[in-house]
Amino acid sequence: MTETKQIRILAVDDHPVVREGLAKIIAGEPDMVLVAEAANGPEAIQQFREHRPDVVLMDLQMKGMNGVDATIAIRKEYPEARVIVLTSYDGDVQALRALKVGAQAYLLKNLLHKELLDMIRAVHVGKKSLSPEVSHQLAVHATDDALTPAEVVVLRLIAAGNANKEIAAQLSITEQTVKSRVKSILSKLGANSRTHAVTIGLKRGIIVL
Repeated sequence: MTETKQIRILAVDDHPVVREGLAKIIAGEPDMVLVAEAANGPEAIQQFREHRPDVVLMDLQMKGMNGVDATIAIRKEYPEARVIVLTSYDGDVQALRALKVGAQAYLLKNLLHKELLDMIRAVHVGKKSLSPEVSHQLAVHATDDALTPAEVVVLRLIAAGNANKEIAAQLSITEQTVKSRVKSILSKLGANSRTHAVTIGLKRGIIVL
């Protein structure tokens, strides 16, 4: 019987406990081996160069360079890199952003034990995969009007606690323009208030605090 080649994995997460959990899950699988770990984006790039893993488990939210930027950097050097994004957020915008930069899969951290191993094997053979929750969010919002970059900036400033007048001053635009953008944001997000818009924006990954 020929020996099956193990899937070589790099785990990237800024929380040591999560990395330990990933290591334990992988350790129990004879067809997988954890070859390296990284705590941030720059480390992830360095470890990829050094070990050339078959699959990268990439945390999305990390201080400094986030998972999307690290994925972009890795795939720029190694277009064949296969990345599974791990996140606590089921927002459709975050998922789309990750998939657009070349991630092959998107998995919620609360489903790690249930779906991670199947997803690693699927991505290793070239398949794409999404958690059912994320697929649902993408379907729900597929026909929504996306916020413009200018509206995203305004929403971010609202989330930081700024009033319209303060936003106008920071962006060097009129208060009327701010009001117009806020009205558009509420309409596009189906929100009934500024606070509600921020809540939706955070849940969908349009903005990150």
